[in-house]
Amino acid sequence: MRITADTKVCVSAGMCVLTAPEVFDQSNEDGLVTVLLPEPPEELREEVAEAVRLCPSRALDIS
Repeated sequence: MRITADTKVCVSAGMCVLTAPEVFDQSNEDGLVTVLLPEPPEELREEVAEAVRLCPSRALDIS
């Protein structure tokens, strides 16, 4: 599993950070998503999938 984030469409809602704080953070400068673990371990799959689903701008992608 690989996570990518498109900061050009991110609206800084923070749902990803609330859902999977081990994998996502927000920039202190502009609040945009930062991926902490681009290839998170399998045990975080459910949390990551939920974060992707909850993203209001669809800035996150799992491949």
